[in-house]
Amino acid sequence: MALKITVIGTGYLGATHAAAMAELGFEVLGLDVVPEKIEMLQRGEVPMYEPGLEELLRKHVAGIEGSTGRLRFTMDWAEVGEFGDVHFVCVNTPQKHGEYACDMSYVDAAFETLAPHLKGPALVVGKSTVPVGSAERLARTLAELSPAGEDAELAWNPEFLREGFAVQDTLHPDRLVAGVRSERAEKILREVYATPVSEGSPFVVTDFPTAELVKTSANSFLATKISFINAMAEVCEAAGGDVALLAEAIGHDERIGKKFLRAGIGFGGGCLPKDIRAFMARAGELGADQALTFLREIDSINMRRRGQMVEMAREALGGGSFLGKRVAVLGATFKPDSDDVRDSPALNVAGQIHLQGGQVTVYDPKGMANAKRLFPTLGYADSAVGAVRGADVVLHLTEWREFRELDPAVLGEAASARVLLDGRNALDPEVWRRAGWTYRAMGRPTA
Repeated sequence: MALKITVIGTGYLGATHAAAMAELGFEVLGLDVVPEKIEMLQRGEVPMYEPGLEELLRKHVAGIEGSTGRLRFTMDWAEVGEFGDVHFVCVNTPQKHGEYACDMSYVDAAFETLAPHLKGPALVVGKSTVPVGSAERLARTLAELSPAGEDAELAWNPEFLREGFAVQDTLHPDRLVAGVRSERAEKILREVYATPVSEGSPFVVTDFPTAELVKTSANSFLATKISFINAMAEVCEAAGGDVALLAEAIGHDERIGKKFLRAGIGFGGGCLPKDIRAFMARAGELGADQALTFLREIDSINMRRRGQMVEMAREALGGGSFLGKRVAVLGATFKPDSDDVRDSPALNVAGQIHLQGGQVTVYDPKGMANAKRLFPTLGYADSAVGAVRGADVVLHLTEWREFRELDPAVLGEAASARVLLDGRNALDPEVWRRAGWTYRAMGRPTA
């Protein structure tokens, strides 16, 4: 008999996972405690921008004309307990307010609320990013609170979604990690992921702690690589080197690789910053804090980039005050192909300049509504040309394709001064200079 799947938490991770499970052929029931979210999803609408997700949702949500009807949503925990053979927990684990540690309250609440409804054999699968050691504790919670007792089993299956590629990453993952304690749990997860495994996705079976560590260690490695090239950009600034050429040269070394070696204003978003901080906090609790002290410097390099971009803008305006100066900011999201502005370096830079008296106007292809909610006092324009109109300096801070395809001549007509600061090293200096712009990028004083 085909497995029935539930997904608890229908935010970014949960909505994507639920739609993908339906695409893989399973009957799926998604649960959330926010009525507005459930109503949206039932209409086949997603609460965030993610390429391809809304189309996938509409293909499967029950009640939508022409859909398979394999995907439904509810707020009823009893219905979830009754329906599912496999329950994926996809709730948020934000950073605790005022400290580095991870806030486990949503995960704990999900397990404590679900467990009493598990009356028969079930596999609960954690997907949220949690501090190592959490799975051990949550497995005990399940066994103690479930009528099914030991038959309510836990597995840990971390997610590796990249915003902008989430649908692809769920349906065609570059690896699947299963932290399990029994052959039964492994067998069930192999059944859930039979399609991607048959297409060649590696399936790595581990214990609980290793599975929990995979996501945080992968994010830490990525953050280290990004901060490394940004540290090299600081040295290039001081020495008169070109970090883009430096990155190209070291990227040819296959031990290092080309990816994530583009210097700029650093990383942000809802995962990388909070995950490396939570990892440091957990290492401290385990008495292994010295192993991760380097992450504190990684975080510090990353945060420093934002202030350096502000100073670069000040220099471009003559080195004095921002008062009365018009600054155009292209980009508000933390990365392209997303509407996510959580811990966005672009908005942070815009906000700092605004606080120092600059008249800042922002444009972003998808992140405007979220940016306005977070920074209501900034100016906003409905196009790149609108943002640049009358600007004394233009800052390119999120590398959307739309910005790479802009016509520098058209933009130059709108700007008060043709001065471009490329905070992502993603635009072609020659193209802009030919159109009469002064082009400056981080870590490339001579480029």
